[in-house]
Amino acid sequence: MAHQNLSAADALTKLKEGNQRYLDAVSNPGDVSPAIRKKTCEHGQSPYAVVITCSDSRVIPESIFTAGIGELFTIRVAGNVMDHHQLGSVEYAADHLGTNLVVVLGHTHCGAVGAAVAGDPGGFIKYITDEIKKAIGDEKDELKASCLNVERSVSVIKESLKLTEDSPLKVCGALYHIDSGKVEFLD
Repeated sequence: MAHQNLSAADALTKLKEGNQRYLDAVSNPGDVSPAIRKKTCEHGQSPYAVVITCSDSRVIPESIFTAGIGELFTIRVAGNVMDHHQLGSVEYAADHLGTNLVVVLGHTHCGAVGAAVAGDPGGFIKYITDEIKKAIGDEKDELKASCLNVERSVSVIKESLKLTEDSPLKVCGALYHIDSGKVEFLD
């Protein structure tokens, strides 16, 4: 049973306002108090947005969007690629937590995208770069490649979850600029 939550449009506005506050912040003013920990423990969570982003240590969604405990359902994987695990997590947040907005947040200077642009790494990293290569093709510009990678993940979510224009769940792409802290929404 889904909880009542913000609409996708209201959630997007809240993310944009949070990012604006973050641009000049020196610490994260998101609520991490004992009271919010107790509340979310006793009453559960109702995150207003799902954020799928890279595992890069410079990309901290709760800080980037000035959010605290219980506000964002964050899914992190190198290169913000989508597989069945990530799709299941998105589906859970939408169906069971009532979240109406999914943001795929890529970023500048992404090592996973850079590795995909550079060639064929070995080991388990190849699973990630192979997914990114499906998005970027022969693109060599890392900024363009990062955007193409985000766009592919957005498409995978929409197609896999069979979302239509009428679906309350909305999916959009964004790019985090690690130098300035600004989030550029791509939709």
